[in-house]
Amino acid sequence: MKKLLILFLLGSSLAYGQRNFTIEETVFGPRQFAPQNLVLPQWIPGAEAFTHLDAQYQNLEIREAANNWQPMRILSVGDLAEALKIATGETIKLSNFPTDYKWINANTLNFSYQSAQQQYYLVYDIRDKKTTILSKTPVSGRNVERSDDYRKAAYLIGNNIELTDASGKTTRVTTDKVDGLVNGSDYTHRQEFGITKGMWWSPDNEKLLYYRKDETMVSDYPLIQWSDRVATVKNIRYPMAGMKSEEVSLVVYDSRNQQKTTLKTDGPKEQYLTLCTWDPSGKFVYVGVLNRGQNHLKLNKYDATSGALIKTLFEEESSSWVEPLHALRFVPNKNDQFLYQTDRDGFNQLYLYNTEGKLIRSLGYDNVIVESLGDFSADGKKISYTGVTNNGLDRHLFQVDINTGKTQQLTNESGVHQASLSHNGNYLYDQYSNLTTANKIVVRSIGNKKSTTLLEASNPFQGKIDLPTIEPVALTSADGKTPLNGRIIYPPNFDATKKYPVLYYLYGGSHAQLVQNKWLYGAGYFDLYMAQQGYVVFTMDNRGSDARGRDFTRVTHRELGKAEMADQLQGVAYLKNKPFVDSKRMGIFGWSFGGFMTTSFMVNQPDIFHTAVAGGPVIDWKFYEVMYGERYMDSPQENPEGYKSTSLLHKAKQLKGNLMIIHGAQDPVVVQQHSMEFIEACIKAGKQVDYFLYPTHEHNVLGKDRIHMYDKIAKYFDIHLKK
Repeated sequence: MKKLLILFLLGSSLAYGQRNFTIEETVFGPRQFAPQNLVLPQWIPGAEAFTHLDAQYQNLEIREAANNWQPMRILSVGDLAEALKIATGETIKLSNFPTDYKWINANTLNFSYQSAQQQYYLVYDIRDKKTTILSKTPVSGRNVERSDDYRKAAYLIGNNIELTDASGKTTRVTTDKVDGLVNGSDYTHRQEFGITKGMWWSPDNEKLLYYRKDETMVSDYPLIQWSDRVATVKNIRYPMAGMKSEEVSLVVYDSRNQQKTTLKTDGPKEQYLTLCTWDPSGKFVYVGVLNRGQNHLKLNKYDATSGALIKTLFEEESSSWVEPLHALRFVPNKNDQFLYQTDRDGFNQLYLYNTEGKLIRSLGYDNVIVESLGDFSADGKKISYTGVTNNGLDRHLFQVDINTGKTQQLTNESGVHQASLSHNGNYLYDQYSNLTTANKIVVRSIGNKKSTTLLEASNPFQGKIDLPTIEPVALTSADGKTPLNGRIIYPPNFDATKKYPVLYYLYGGSHAQLVQNKWLYGAGYFDLYMAQQGYVVFTMDNRGSDARGRDFTRVTHRELGKAEMADQLQGVAYLKNKPFVDSKRMGIFGWSFGGFMTTSFMVNQPDIFHTAVAGGPVIDWKFYEVMYGERYMDSPQENPEGYKSTSLLHKAKQLKGNLMIIHGAQDPVVVQQHSMEFIEACIKAGKQVDYFLYPTHEHNVLGKDRIHMYDKIAKYFDIHLKK
């Protein structure tokens, strides 16, 4: 439930300062107390050098091996603004250096700039200090997708696609006027299955592949708008589990002749199309076709001109679910070989296939989970990736030889690394943090292992904030087989002979991990704030959460909340065994899936927690959307007992203690119906519940209103748990 997550904020545990956090700093503190860093580092192609922005975002600085990595300014905001003025003919207001800058080669970089009327995409030449416009789109254009040569751009106006080229010519690709027909949107299949875009340019920059989504048959769901004197209704299309879902196709548009071809993705209309990848030749398109049941994936190859199915390269099936998340990556200089990611053998890893569907070799290494792919080496023979190790706690950079499968771990210190290799592979840029390291950046020579430390950030709280202590916790899952990660945060001036109230913070759902060995162990500022107010704050990641492999996740299939709660009860037992924990003053807080877990505890284990706050909670999975809900629960028709047992509506009568539910009235993810139905069930059962609504917010309460929310939550626990 990656899109359901609340924002997890940075924290610290080692400093001793002068004061506690203010409630405002629970939201804005991460910027105020961020450890010192190098901003947006990027290797320069063809050079043993990288650039980054200064701390004020005013200058682009270069660091070269030949100059012992010492910083030198090469381009300022003022320089760029002057070049922009000449290129665009407009008065330029450039307060910060563009954060989307990207090196094309050793002499040129490209970036975007938005004026009052246009979004420009430009290239800047370091040698002649000249900026050239590559393409421009209207400010109203959304989801801008640029061709590889940056001279064409596709964008959305409403639910339709337009194109512009280098000459400024605009072409309308689609002209649908029917409400519910959506073209080119990244919000297809509700952005599950790794979908981050809705349009893809071909390698020759002439053809555009795009999603065409028909959701006319999907139920309208009303969101009440309160800003007018008489409230109005904003309808969204929301396919609930077991109900009619959207129908999606893929279309190829040829910009040379304005012809459109729909790929013949035959099969049921309600299936999922993902992994969209152009063949390097531009003649074929590869698509992952996943059935609505999400347990059978076909990787298909289609002719981009006729739309015909060439062949199914391979299929992947599971008794639980198959979850494709990563597009194919073709191997440089080998147009008939690509990398495919899957967790079918237990951990998400790389597999090398040819375009006939033959598996050449597995590129997996031990039980390392591939979290994100890096770049190919200059000769195309190796690729780097960030891998998860240490039972989910650490991230390291690895490089694998594609021809042999030989894998090398390039980073060593335990922690979370963000690292990358120079284009020639001679140097490693390595930024990392862990429980005791705020931020450290080194450049290491791959040949002689010599390291140069560029930055070792001091504790940003030292002398300012009186921080509590964070301690790692190692537990075992309820089945006695699997190690689980947790953390406990102690109040300042902790006295083990005293009794303290507890704040138990949890999430528990898929694609989320609250505990990592970084600065500082994944704790948020609200966690630290509550510890400073005298609470023992505890968090752990149960089975079903992220970065631990296939079996760790699949245990939740068809019974969301069961294994998760069994594991969290291990955390409860751990706390109750501590003499300093007042088991009669324990509170629990979670948002989204965490809100579901929080409410589940209050009705399924009503004697544990005295007080709870559930934000945006799922109450009954039949009210949740098709793509996520049916992956984990199957449909209500297929799994009626699972939906019944996990629903909290008929358990309202078991509620004890104090429960406050918070919801955003505009929530398009966990719709407000969840909490309203539960409130009604509590009324019928004679149970009192506190309820608070944020009228203008969606699933997460953001901005200054988030301060109000945290203040409300903190005071709610204080009222009920402080003696």
